[in-house]
Amino acid sequence: MSNPIAFKPKPVDPHLELERRLHAAPREHAEALLVVYDILQAAHDNGLLDTAHGLISARDTILGKLAEYAKTPEGETGIRNILAAAKVLGALDPEVLDRLSRSIVTASHEHGEEQKPPSLWQLFKRTNSEDSRRGLSFLTLMLAGLGKSLKRR
Repeated sequence: MSNPIAFKPKPVDPHLELERRLHAAPREHAEALLVVYDILQAAHDNGLLDTAHGLISARDTILGKLAEYAKTPEGETGIRNILAAAKVLGALDPEVLDRLSRSIVTASHEHGEEQKPPSLWQLFKRTNSEDSRRGLSFLTLMLAGLGKSLKRR
């Protein structure tokens, strides 16, 4: 009958592997470390590190004040409003918002170039375009929704 071979694995020290990786990190990640140093220096120059240190040091005070505020009816309403606003923003199509922001900038420039307010006839002609009617349709739908939400139950 055969005898079992005695096998005893070498003990592995996880700290040795960590030390090896730490020793090799400057060579393997030199570019990334330089970027981190630049970010750290910029944060220091702008006082962000001092602000972060202050926030961390005063975390109990800050969290206590936030908890006190959250217990008030205004705090609860504020938190609910923030969540509702986040829900609305999450439902909006980013491409539509991008086009809307560009349209607002364009309209602002055109409005700034107007020497005097447009006449009622000029305003009527503007509203007669297909795009204006599309916008007016959206605004009237929003206005109807606002009225519906304001209705007393």
